[in-house]
Amino acid sequence: MAVIRQNSTDFILLGLITHPAFPGLVFAVVFSIFVVAVTLNLVMIMLIRVDSHLHTPMYFLLSQLSIMDTVYICITVPKMLHDLLSKEKTISFLGCALQIFLYLTLIGGEFFLLGLMAYDRYVAVCNPLRYPKIMSPRVCVLMVLGSWVGGSLDGFLLTPITMTFPYCGSREINHFFCEVPAVLKLSCTDTSLYETLMYACCVLMLLIPISFISVSYTRILITVHHMSSAVGQCKDFATCSSHIMVVSIFYGAAFYTNVLPHSYHTPEKDKVVSAFYTILTPMLNPLIYSLRNRDVAAALRKVLGRFASSQRLQVGDVPGKF
Repeated sequence: MAVIRQNSTDFILLGLITHPAFPGLVFAVVFSIFVVAVTLNLVMIMLIRVDSHLHTPMYFLLSQLSIMDTVYICITVPKMLHDLLSKEKTISFLGCALQIFLYLTLIGGEFFLLGLMAYDRYVAVCNPLRYPKIMSPRVCVLMVLGSWVGGSLDGFLLTPITMTFPYCGSREINHFFCEVPAVLKLSCTDTSLYETLMYACCVLMLLIPISFISVSYTRILITVHHMSSAVGQCKDFATCSSHIMVVSIFYGAAFYTNVLPHSYHTPEKDKVVSAFYTILTPMLNPLIYSLRNRDVAAALRKVLGRFASSQRLQVGDVPGKF
């Protein structure tokens, strides 16, 4: 294990698995998930940008979710992969602070964005005639900016306080990235008051979007139930069910991390849950939306068809040998 001087400001990240028997295998699995997640999200962003049929508020918000997921997974996984192959598993004090700030900003931003995406679906299903006016481009941009600002407030508030506590004991963080609860365990002062305030802040940040989502989907289900068209019911339910699935996965993990009492937590459980929503969720989100969405599938087929046609034209333009 790497050893650092007692007066060093660096921390040591013990990793997802403290002493993996096969670090190469763990690296291969995590790297594969990372590549797939980044690729899927970038493809989703590209499809929404190039296909005019996807230039709607719903897909604009979805593209922002893919941007958040791409940045989100890049905050922790590259460092984790580096540590799996390196004997030096240290992270600087500033590096740890930056990781905490970006992590809090992205997770908070995604909380708010998912809530606003539920409101978008509510307007589309329950007020379809007013949808273009209510969800105007200006409103969509303000929604996205509000999500980023709301998330960054969490980062600006909690990061400086977390990093001002004295860490005069062990520098070994039992985690694969600088998550606030794992870092606070190393403090040599009482952090219980701060942890209580942080708990209240996290609960508030969860309650606001969850309230949006609950009210929106209650109204949506009532509206869909009273629809006379079975085709319309199926289309709206398919679109909304994808969002509900993403929300359930993300908020379920967030609920465990931020709401459940300390008695339910262990370092091993915390690392597994954190890995789920920092590594797996960014890969699952575009899969759920693309596999269950006909518009996205059609856009992908169109782009692949154009690419195949251009390749055939290039081959056809190559002069034969005589």
